[in-house]
Amino acid sequence: MDNLTREDALRLRRASHLLGGSELTPAEVVDRAIALQGQDLPAVLRAIAMRSAPGTTVADVRAAFDRGELVRSWPVRGTLFATTPAHLRALLSLTSERLHRATVKRRAALELDDATITAARDIGLRMMASPGEGPTRAELLEAWEDAGISAAGGRGYHLIVHNAIGGAWHWGRFRGEEQELVATPSGEVPDDPLPGIVRGLVAARGPVTDADLAWWLKLPKGQVRAALAGAGVTEVAVDGAKAFVVADAVAGVREPDGPDAPIDLVPGFDEWILGYEDRSLVASPEMQAALVPGNNGVFKPAVLLDGTVVGTWQGLSKTRRESSHELFEKVRAADRRRIDAALAAWPLA
Repeated sequence: MDNLTREDALRLRRASHLLGGSELTPAEVVDRAIALQGQDLPAVLRAIAMRSAPGTTVADVRAAFDRGELVRSWPVRGTLFATTPAHLRALLSLTSERLHRATVKRRAALELDDATITAARDIGLRMMASPGEGPTRAELLEAWEDAGISAAGGRGYHLIVHNAIGGAWHWGRFRGEEQELVATPSGEVPDDPLPGIVRGLVAARGPVTDADLAWWLKLPKGQVRAALAGAGVTEVAVDGAKAFVVADAVAGVREPDGPDAPIDLVPGFDEWILGYEDRSLVASPEMQAALVPGNNGVFKPAVLLDGTVVGTWQGLSKTRRESSHELFEKVRAADRRRIDAALAAWPLA
């Protein structure tokens, strides 16, 4: 078992995450990663684009959704992720029953019985049967209200999520800045998809621990450890702690230019942060608090210096004409200038 220093682990993890880019298409990036955090739609589009081949734009990622190569749903932890249709089916085969059990009390509080859930699903699927167009969230909620199914007080949101977890539909094509709900096609799922899923998660996030994987999947550690045994992964140690990598996962990854430590700007909710239960390798406790001010669940975009989070940043937007950053860790003047330059050159506004 190889022992990696913290610096070795960070550099290997950066390569696993494709933070320097790759030669892959957006769909290939997501397929490789199994799924990427998708609760912030603009952020996940950028997270995919920056990991793809040089010149890939947010428009290119949106086009992959329009073609049905990428989808967005709630396959893990009751949280939105961008994934592929095949990975969505495989993940839900492992998680849907657990996710539905976890929301029994919530459904009862919302007075959503099985008949109401089924009726809402059938209305939605009829709307999605028209070729080339599915409903937006507002259109689906309006159709339910017209049919006498109240969408008020969180009922509409829960009906969308519940039926998505049940495999009825997902977010797909774009209409303007919104995604339409699209019926999820049926397809084959491997008899035991977990070893393949675990291998993909390790390849795109390693070094990663079994505890991190169990947290990400919200599956029992014993089940995850059994899958690791058959996943073709390699055991390493990071400062003495056991972790896993896929030996050939970083073949063909674009290496950083020049001798200086690489600087990366990652969007909010990026897997660099949210891909792990234990984030101590990449950020100090103080930096972790700065990433989520007030522990409000909203993760800010992060500035990375050689894989370590040193600050947060904001890019251009409709209401913000200048990009900016705030550094919380000590940074050399030369590196600060390089961070300024990286921010000015950020291509995915």
